[in-house]
Amino acid sequence: MNPDVDDLKRLVNKLSGNKETDFVDIFIEERTGTTIVFDNGKIDRIKKGIDYGLGIRIIKNKRTYYGYSTQTDMKTVNALATSIKEAAGIYSSNKDIVFSLKDRPSISEIHQDPARVDATQKIGLLKHADDIARSYGPAVIQARSVFMDENRRVFQVNSEGTIIDFERRGVVFFVHVTGRRGEVLQTGYESVGGQVGMEIFDGGMAERIARVSTERAMMMLGAREAPSGRMPVVLESEAGGTMIHEAVGHGLEADLVGEKMSVYAESMGRKIANEAVTVIDDPTMPNRRGSYPFDDEGVESSRNILIENGYLKGFMYDRLSALKQGATLTGNGRRESYRHRPIPRMSNTYIAPSSLSADAILKSTPKGLLVRKMGGGEVNTVNGDFVFEVAEGYLIENGRRSEPVRGATLVGNGQKALMNIDMVGDDLGFSIGTCGKDGQGAPVSDAQPTLRIGTPDQPDTWLTVGGTAQSS
Repeated sequence: MNPDVDDLKRLVNKLSGNKETDFVDIFIEERTGTTIVFDNGKIDRIKKGIDYGLGIRIIKNKRTYYGYSTQTDMKTVNALATSIKEAAGIYSSNKDIVFSLKDRPSISEIHQDPARVDATQKIGLLKHADDIARSYGPAVIQARSVFMDENRRVFQVNSEGTIIDFERRGVVFFVHVTGRRGEVLQTGYESVGGQVGMEIFDGGMAERIARVSTERAMMMLGAREAPSGRMPVVLESEAGGTMIHEAVGHGLEADLVGEKMSVYAESMGRKIANEAVTVIDDPTMPNRRGSYPFDDEGVESSRNILIENGYLKGFMYDRLSALKQGATLTGNGRRESYRHRPIPRMSNTYIAPSSLSADAILKSTPKGLLVRKMGGGEVNTVNGDFVFEVAEGYLIENGRRSEPVRGATLVGNGQKALMNIDMVGDDLGFSIGTCGKDGQGAPVSDAQPTLRIGTPDQPDTWLTVGGTAQSS
């Protein structure tokens, strides 16, 4: 990648010459990728391109000074660096930093590079998914399938003498179906992806995703209205980790903790969950969407235990929040692109499974709500209150899954929900997404085992289920 590495080293030395300078880095990024959207039986959009640029950051007295450019010739880079240096008030002489390249084996193995696969093959997957969805009949009024692949290469030089150079490649595929029966509209959505190649589609994956999303929409058309009231809730592993990501994960990001914008800000070392609950953030997991060998500050990624057997053990830090709070770096400094400064972000966040079978959890729940798939939601990180939509849900009757219900929402508080998880299963189901925070998107995955919130004979532990029907 341009510019010359020796020029970048000299520039980092020049920018690091003030004793009040905490950290300097130069971050260069190149992204290439393809997005194809197939909508209403035809290609709606094909986008293919390259995005290339450079960002320079100075942290001085625990304040960030940042700028970026899409031009990376040294004249432009030096001019940008001068502007940032003057804004930060750095006028002293050079340092003499010893630089070394950090190397690490690839976390993920790609067998069929999407960049080497012709667009017609990718379009064929989308068309096949569309055909499958429309084969369910006239109740399907819209089917939208999307294929995305991306290759991200990062090169970085920083004032700790670290040089990193790595690539991150992956694929995302999803299908969104809308069904109508009379006045009732329902949707179904399913996705797959990660740091994988086209081999993910071996064995009929595109068809499976299309069928799951379409059948979800069709089933919800015939579902009864969800009851409202308090009840135990069983979340299947297929629900994905939306609950843990939104209701818990964001509150454990250190910038929110430092700003007292997290309900967990004063809880380090305290019991904040049932002893059956252990929460982990792990960017080292092979082929997961949120994985990376180094974060976007040059810190080697590592497996971080956030909650262990119910006790809060740690937060997720970027370099700035670690400086402010006197904490150890965790490798969670992430940025959407060279246009953005790093902030603390999750990677692959999940509740660890136990030895209890998912079937045993359901059988021990006489009555309640079974959630197979979570929808969107909102969380207040200050007090932990949340509202989540249920994309696919069922009543539980006599320890068995009963009829499907639509329009259900889960209303509660993250801290209370963690304390009221009384059973955790031995399975683990992942979901993928792009997490938004401070105007930046970051690829992530979340996961959970089958778990139950609310002990059947303890009504004060139950969740509130919102719905239009009255509970019986």
